[in-house]
Amino acid sequence: MASLKELKGRINSVKSTQKITKAKQMVAAAKLRKAQAAAEAARPYASRLAEVMGSLAAKVAGQNNGPLLMRGTGSDKRHLLVVVNTDKGLCGGLNSNIVKEAKLRARALAAEGKDVTFYLVGKKGRAPIKRDYPTAIAKNFDTSLVRTPGFDEASAIAHELIAMFEAGAFDVAHLVAPKFRTALSQDPVTTQLIPVPAPVAKTEGGAVVEYEPSEEEILEELLPRYVTTQLFGALLEREASEQGASMTAMDNATRNAGELINKLTIQYNRSRQAAITTELIEIIAGAEAL
Repeated sequence: MASLKELKGRINSVKSTQKITKAKQMVAAAKLRKAQAAAEAARPYASRLAEVMGSLAAKVAGQNNGPLLMRGTGSDKRHLLVVVNTDKGLCGGLNSNIVKEAKLRARALAAEGKDVTFYLVGKKGRAPIKRDYPTAIAKNFDTSLVRTPGFDEASAIAHELIAMFEAGAFDVAHLVAPKFRTALSQDPVTTQLIPVPAPVAKTEGGAVVEYEPSEEEILEELLPRYVTTQLFGALLEREASEQGASMTAMDNATRNAGELINKLTIQYNRSRQAAITTELIEIIAGAEAL
């Protein structure tokens, strides 16, 4: 049985931990508001860009001389999984869920006879994926060197991916990233990134739109921007998901610490009462002996 000194030390230790988790929870809550606003603000732009691309793609559909980023290589043998994880921990099961989704996708593709490689963004997903696929890591992109990864980082990733695609490193790239819904829900989602899937264009009253310059020239300029926008959105969703998951995890840790403190306090008080009772019995016994 633990001594009174040991119990008191454990109580003080848990209280110190509780203060840390409470502070981290408050910091994550403050960051979440900003990160959530940024992620939600980027969604309409990405949606509208997809609509414009749908209109352009419909005009060049079936043409063999269309942009490579849209028509693809003509094969789907080699697949690249672009996995977006966080750089920091203490965010619950967020990273493990993303890694699980990536591995499920990799196994499904391998079962179809496809070759799978990985492009890893963020630190936390590297070790578990490298453990299972030590020779399948094509590239790593470190986002820990900047305070908040943004459009510049997304542009750098997009530029590297497009260069790899044009060099024939892969045929199809899939983006595996978290989708922020609420502080309690951040689900990993897999979407095709390259070749850019032709979105369904929305018709607006049958209006005829003529483009200047040609649709092909506009797509050549627009497709890399679309890839960058998708990656930028994934980074924003990652930041919001990380803060939401961190806030929830720290809140749970704070509650658990409080429950443990209560249990230890009860145990301490019982042990102290038992010690006092034992001491009184010894005093009484000594007095009777006299």
